Amino acid sequence: MSSDHDVRETFRVPAGPVELTGIDPRDRPTGPKDKDAAEEAMAELAVRLDTLQEALYAEGTGGGRRSLLLVLQGMDTSGKGGVIGHVVGLVNPQGVHIASFKRPTAEELAHDFLWRIRRQVPPAGRIGVFDRSHYEDVLVARVDSLVAPDVWEARYDRISAFERELSEQGVTVVKCMLHISPEEQAERLLARLDEPAKRWKYNPGDLDSRAKWPAYREAYEAALERCDADVAPWYVIPSDRKWYRNWAVAAILAETLADMAPVFPAPDFDVEEQRALLKESVVR
Repeated sequence: MSSDHDVRETFRVPAGPVELTGIDPRDRPTGPKDKDAAEEAMAELAVRLDTLQEALYAEGTGGGRRSLLLVLQGMDTSGKGGVIGHVVGLVNPQGVHIASFKRPTAEELAHDFLWRIRRQVPPAGRIGVFDRSHYEDVLVARVDSLVAPDVWEARYDRISAFERELSEQGVTVVKCMLHISPEEQAERLLARLDEPAKRWKYNPGDLDSRAKWPAYREAYEAALERCDADVAPWYVIPSDRKWYRNWAVAAILAETLADMAPVFPAPDFDVEEQRALLKESVVR
């Protein structure tokens, strides 16, 4: 298995021009090489994540101001929901805040593009998860020409400033781009059509986005390159293998939480005194 920090270093978006065509969506550059090994690794990560998340939650209830925000972006079927279920689902749901950003409502469109995002920033002690995020406003908005080029162009700097602001407020930001191939996407879309229980997930509009794959790749490359920062790093996760995708995101979260080193708050009472009183107490 990889040592501390290896996973984040491995998947951190490379410096300089970003070319997603040079990153294999089926690659396994570190960690488990098969599904069985990944299951064992996930069992170990589940224990680590649960302990660290509980400490973060307790720290928040004790007056701490820190939280963690996991941003998930990717083409349709890349596995955002799968990560939420198989990775975020490893920890106590009480300590998790999940926000899913779909097409903006009329109310949201009446405000600045970051308005709806700010309302979902995780409170102290929580792990927040964004299923899609503020990056939709430099992805879909760019590819589908929903706003003028000068508008989405200005948003990269505003997004970076927003993420610096979150860091200053005590929010640790982790951004994962779930990198899937068009071939794998086609297989997953067909699987949705083939299985009656999954047909509700299929959206004919997915074909429109699929037809714009090169434009989306270019938009993702720009977002990755221009908005990667140490206070809000981007990680590109090979996602054609679901089990590997889940392991990679879980390992990144575990490393990040370990670096945060959340601490259980000290009790504001005399432990031995309370122990004695409890032993003397009588329930009738």
